[in-house]
Amino acid sequence: MTAVQRKDHLDTLAITLLVACCAFWGFQQILIKFASREIPPLWQASIRMAGATALLWLWCQVRGVKLFQRDGSLHGGLLVGLLFAAEFCLIYLGLQHTSASRLTVFLYTSPFWVAVLLPRFVPAESLRRTQWIGLVIAFSAVGIAFSEAFTHSSMPGQWKGDAMGLAAGMFWGLTTIAIRTTKVATVQAEKSLFYQLGVTAVVCPLMSLALGESWSFDYSTLAWGSVFLQTAVGAFASYLAWMWMLRHYPATQMSTFTFLTPLFALVFGVVLLGEPLTLQLVLALVGVAAGIVLVSRKG
Repeated sequence: MTAVQRKDHLDTLAITLLVACCAFWGFQQILIKFASREIPPLWQASIRMAGATALLWLWCQVRGVKLFQRDGSLHGGLLVGLLFAAEFCLIYLGLQHTSASRLTVFLYTSPFWVAVLLPRFVPAESLRRTQWIGLVIAFSAVGIAFSEAFTHSSMPGQWKGDAMGLAAGMFWGLTTIAIRTTKVATVQAEKSLFYQLGVTAVVCPLMSLALGESWSFDYSTLAWGSVFLQTAVGAFASYLAWMWMLRHYPATQMSTFTFLTPLFALVFGVVLLGEPLTLQLVLALVGVAAGIVLVSRKG
């Protein structure tokens, strides 16, 4: 097997891919909210995850990646998949109650859940003073934004969507921890992603049925276009690009770019959906961005 050539810095290609991924991840919340006008949220997620699973399976067939060989990762993979499914169920349901820009800010508290919880399993990952400062800044800013849902909210029940976004960020963090601390850490990236997409493709339809959502395929071209972009670009291509970059570039330098996603979501939400731009939300965005940078810094 040819050794992977790793680089110690981000070059132009990496920066371009990172910005493109973050821009789309911010945009995909807009796509979900737009399609939800016609397609029930968890049925929409079901279509997306089933399609992405099929695309990933075809990719692995072409690339010769073995998905079903026994390697001891099944139990860990099922756990990772269930956590990933919980995250996306909360995202799709949360967007019914709050704006795309607000939910994305809460969702991107994920690195802070990892920073707090991972040292319980990997003592070498204990937090330094700078990281603690980043955590305090980020969660203080999130608290400011969350309080807005009870005082100056323009959407009834907005706090429910905000809480779901925060919970989704926690489940995203738990997914990362599960990958790091189980046998899933030893499998190829495509198989790790297959666990996540495949289990979610099973869980979402069950949740959709449990909530009594109506199923159909008779939707407008724009709605199907939204689901196609979520599937082909969001859940397949962008995740594969991210995993490829993790193999070739420093993960710490890459992680600092994630603060761009809530920034893009804020801009897209205001411009495309006419979502309100408030001081509390801007403060939360700045605080989360600063926290991500501080938590991701090397010692």
